[in-house]
Amino acid sequence: MCWKCGQNIDSEFIGRSDECPICKTDLHSCKNCKFYAPNEHFECHETVDERVSDKERRNFCPYFKVQISFSGGQAQQKAEMAKNAFAALFGN
Repeated sequence: MCWKCGQNIDSEFIGRSDECPICKTDLHSCKNCKFYAPNEHFECHETVDERVSDKERRNFCPYFKVQISFSGGQAQQKAEMAKNAFAALFGN
């Protein structure tokens, strides 16, 4: 699942240059990794040697494992905001 828009991704293998088919966000990024942890050292549950500065861009991290789903994350918040904006626009 894409961390940004919530689109389901059919493959469990994500290559370094793969992008979300909907929002074109880099999929091989920290924010799409199951080890991403903003409150941990270098924002990662794994013992990484260097901090990845841009968590939303593709990287070469050897520990990357795709996060299968997100609960209560940014993708859900954005979807809810879009739904509310649509409802406000059309009065639903």
